[in-house]
Amino acid sequence: MNDFSYIKRNYEKIRESIAKCSQRYGTPEPVLVAVTKSAELCEIDALLSLGIGRIAENRVQMLTARYEHILSTGVPMPEMHLIGQLQSNKVKYIADKTALIHSLDKLSLAKEINRQGEKIGRKIPCLIEINSGREQAKGGVMPEDADELAESVKDMPFITLSGVMTMAPICERQSDYSKYFSLTRDIFERLTPLCGTDSPVLSMGMSNSYEAAIAEGATLLRVGRAFFEK
Repeated sequence: MNDFSYIKRNYEKIRESIAKCSQRYGTPEPVLVAVTKSAELCEIDALLSLGIGRIAENRVQMLTARYEHILSTGVPMPEMHLIGQLQSNKVKYIADKTALIHSLDKLSLAKEINRQGEKIGRKIPCLIEINSGREQAKGGVMPEDADELAESVKDMPFITLSGVMTMAPICERQSDYSKYFSLTRDIFERLTPLCGTDSPVLSMGMSNSYEAAIAEGATLLRVGRAFFEK
């Protein structure tokens, strides 16, 4: 039998660290989402047994594979989040499976999400991804274009505009992340009145940056590698 005690140990360490950070900065404790792209299926099973209720993938194919595996095990289905770049022609594969799409970054994609939502009779929750570091290799709308996209999306009948997300550049120190996260928080606060939910989401911070994200008011953290280190 495999020993997954390291996952339990990591999970407890992460939860404790998040709680301490929230207390230190005087911010509400954010929701924790486990990014499972680097995990084996047996590791995901072990993580779900600890009570993680939300997992995320950055590729459509992996999300659907994880979904089918969890369905086959008979355990309660966690929320499935799509955090990577999404091509319009792949929306149909996850429209009925994802609790939240984090990577809405163009009007054409929004129109396809809305179209697929209409086909299955479901409002699909989405976050507008902000390219806070202005990196050409990454997806996301440029900060100055976020308002226009939000205005275009907010009244689409089969999308729920739920907040914003950013994936900051890799930095050496926690303090270096602050400018990217504070920029995204400012956009989030500006767009909150356009959101169609009572609990708007500010998704930012990963294994190497969640402390800085908590300091800037993140409501959702996407942690992956830290769960599965042996």
